[in-house]
Amino acid sequence: YMRYDATAEFRGGGKYARYYANVGLYNNSDLIKFGEGKDNHTTRLHVRGNIDLKLNDWISGWVNTSASFYDDRKDRSNFWAESAVLRPTNPGADPLVPLIPISAIDPSDQSAWAYINNSNYIVDGKYLLGGTQQYATNPFAGMYAAGHNTYTSRQFQFDLGLDIDLARVLPGLSFRAQYAVDYATSYNTAIINDYATYRATWDNALGYDMISGITKYNLDKSTATQTVSDSKDIQTIAFNASFNYNRTFGDAHNFHAMLLANGYQVSTSGEYHRVSNANLGLNLEYDYMNKYYAQLSGAAIHSAKLAPGHRNAFSPTATLGWRISQEDWLSDVDWLNDLKLTASYGVINQDIDIEKYYMYADIFTSTGTWWGWSETNNSMQTTDSQRGGNPDLGFVKRKEFNAGLNTVLFNGLIGINANFFNIDTNDQLTIASSTYPNYFQTYLPVSDLRPYINYNNQRRTGFDFGVNIAKEVGDFGLGLGVNGMYNKTKNLRINETVEYDWLRQTGAAVDALRGYECLGFFADENDVATSAKINNNTRPGDLKYKDQNGDGVIDSKDQVVLGKWGAPFCMGVNFTAKWKNFTLFVAGTGSFGGMGVKNDTYNWVYGDRKYSEVVRGRWTPETAATATYPRLTTQGGELNFVTSDFWTFSTDAFYLDKVQLTYDLPSSLFRDKFVKGLQVYVNGNSLATISKERKQLERAVGAAPQCRVYTLGVKVDF
Repeated sequence: YMRYDATAEFRGGGKYARYYANVGLYNNSDLIKFGEGKDNHTTRLHVRGNIDLKLNDWISGWVNTSASFYDDRKDRSNFWAESAVLRPTNPGADPLVPLIPISAIDPSDQSAWAYINNSNYIVDGKYLLGGTQQYATNPFAGMYAAGHNTYTSRQFQFDLGLDIDLARVLPGLSFRAQYAVDYATSYNTAIINDYATYRATWDNALGYDMISGITKYNLDKSTATQTVSDSKDIQTIAFNASFNYNRTFGDAHNFHAMLLANGYQVSTSGEYHRVSNANLGLNLEYDYMNKYYAQLSGAAIHSAKLAPGHRNAFSPTATLGWRISQEDWLSDVDWLNDLKLTASYGVINQDIDIEKYYMYADIFTSTGTWWGWSETNNSMQTTDSQRGGNPDLGFVKRKEFNAGLNTVLFNGLIGINANFFNIDTNDQLTIASSTYPNYFQTYLPVSDLRPYINYNNQRRTGFDFGVNIAKEVGDFGLGLGVNGMYNKTKNLRINETVEYDWLRQTGAAVDALRGYECLGFFADENDVATSAKINNNTRPGDLKYKDQNGDGVIDSKDQVVLGKWGAPFCMGVNFTAKWKNFTLFVAGTGSFGGMGVKNDTYNWVYGDRKYSEVVRGRWTPETAATATYPRLTTQGGELNFVTSDFWTFSTDAFYLDKVQLTYDLPSSLFRDKFVKGLQVYVNGNSLATISKERKQLERAVGAAPQCRVYTLGVKVDF
């Protein structure tokens, strides 16, 4: 598919006013090149303008505004998803022929020509839309006749602010205020058509192939009326104001203080409760001769998601820093240009993890279970508790500790930063299933007296680092950057009741991948008869799992931790090489240690799903020693297609994300010219995946294929 993207920037101004403007437009076409797909596209136009004002020597301000116009037009055939499940040669059913040639229809078949003459959808004047009784509607016909849908989004943002220098009142004091509005609206417009499809009957009675009859499915219905749906408006209003104090005493003592008030409110159409946030913040900083640093900050926060009396909290943080390289005893170390150590700790109260409002309240329903008595033919409906209340529900607390190192070596040749972090997220909300008696929850009537409580605790520990190397010699320059992060997660405490230790979430990774431990395939009927299984439908060739608890039945109690969904280690690499006016830039990312499950429709083939090439390795009595796939069956095999280590795979991969070559034309060509500079570049994105499971990672089933993108661009300065 093709994409074009153009951006123009404008800047200028004088002593009292400066402006900046940015206008951009991009358009993507589609991989589908027939029917409605030819007109599929995504277009976005954005406009941004900034004005900085200087009213006098002590008052300045700014006004920023932006607008974006986004349209995403798609056909209504759902082509990729429907094609992934459609079986055009399904055994026992008529084959699907997408287009039926009108020229092959018997000229004397009046009923067939009546269909043709009354059809709303003749493709290129030559074809009827094909179909079968099973696939009367199908993605091929839908691409031509089902219509199209356009998702439209409009967004407008506006903010203005004021800076006032209050040095006349107190040296180092200033005031800043900002007001902002963000308004977004979106909706869908569609042309929705019903259409008829046809099945052809062929014969060769006259010595050549001819269509002797046509069967029609459905009707052509097109109102040509555009429908509007899913209209949504979101408005955000924000305001903040702060007093700032910056002062240096005796060329050694540096002070900074900020008192901040901040708030915003989000209104969404169709939702009664607005999302509001208001807080106060205080930040105090001190450093001595840019050598010893101390910072204290705190925020007084408020949340309407909690009950009155529990809606306010205070979140403090503290940081210490030491620039060791400023010490006299390191002054003779020439290769050490800068070295700073930092450590910080904070307790942040948050309501981000509190999903909804009124989670502290009792919830009752007046439309509970109907109870009746046949003797009197009377009945009544119960009023049931859906959730117990907990007015003492509080904030989720995030306790963060960080220790960092930053250094510059060999006159800027090498820069290193590294940080260790430990984050405990405590008092997360959960339904206290193990705290209250089991009769607090019933299924008939459907009732639950258990409240939400602050209980679950999680920990995330790890480190991140960055190393940058840069060197220039004459016209030649090299730069290399490596960044990475390793993290380990753990559930410190989970409200749970488990029968076996391997089912326990407490102590396991937050993103633990659980499933069955596979022992291979059932070899024969004797193996089936003497091994644990789910039921009597199990046959040789089905997957065999370890009976963890030894009860002779394979069920959810036998699931164990197989790995982690997330990758513990991720990294990024960038490389830059310059020679005269040429610049080569390469960037890549990698992730290692994670696991995935091959549970997509390409790998899990059962029931009426389409077969892929993986089933060639299916188990049969003759291939039992070499089989790589369970037996094929339309009955039984319930545990073949569930999460187990038979289907897991390593998601370890390195991605070559971008390679760009840039050439800057010599500036001497543009002296005294209208054009001041010209840059030409060519790049590629998503160029390669280096992984043992490359095909699995790059495969897309039921969605548009992944693409590599190549771009030719130019940048002109005027």
